[in-house]
Amino acid sequence: MRKTLTGQKLIVTIVKKEKAKKIIEATKKAGARGGTTLYGEGFRKGDKDHFFGIPIVREREIIFTIVNGNISEQVLDCIIQAGCLNKPQQGIAFVINVNDVIGMHLAEEGTKKVCDYDKEALEKMDDPTIQYDLIITIVNKGDSEKVVESSKKAGAEGGTIISGRGTGIHEKAKLFNILIEPEKEVVLTLIDKEKTREVLHAIEEGTELHKPGKGIAFVLNVEKAVGINHLFKKMVKEKCRDHQ
Repeated sequence: MRKTLTGQKLIVTIVKKEKAKKIIEATKKAGARGGTTLYGEGFRKGDKDHFFGIPIVREREIIFTIVNGNISEQVLDCIIQAGCLNKPQQGIAFVINVNDVIGMHLAEEGTKKVCDYDKEALEKMDDPTIQYDLIITIVNKGDSEKVVESSKKAGAEGGTIISGRGTGIHEKAKLFNILIEPEKEVVLTLIDKEKTREVLHAIEEGTELHKPGKGIAFVLNVEKAVGINHLFKKMVKEKCRDHQ
């Protein structure tokens, strides 16, 4: 029988290019065993796509860190500090429950020294009234732009595009245990739960996911998110002003 680890958390961190190394080093000091870095493109609502006719590519690094639940908070705190996620437009990180894990050393992580951080700044970011979902869309190469445009029109504030390729004839890339065939693109969209259905429907219509062979989209519940709260707080304030 296979051995599995339970009570694990997956921390997904999305930052600007060349920040991943510093963040992984910080997570190790907090007790994590390491991380996996992927590369992609980011987009934000209101960003310009071209400059003097030249396409703008916003390169991003996506870090997957699996840790035991009892150290997930301290690892997340160190990620925030190392990536400056308590400042606007520096990146985001979010936590997802993992049912079970195989292929990892089964020894429990020990609690190591936690990095110093600004508790007041973190408390301001941690708003329990805002809950999030992660929409993962896997489409054929070239269709990710349709996903991006559809999600932005439906109210999404941003997202990240990952190119998925198999590494060999007998080895395929996987994301969240979902097989990514060659020439596929993956779009990660972190969204306020109140907008999930609307954005998901827009993605389905914009990319024709109801047709065979077009792709797949699914939603994961996010336990906690940092680095994006300021956007939604701004939206809440604007709504309040509109109703006054």
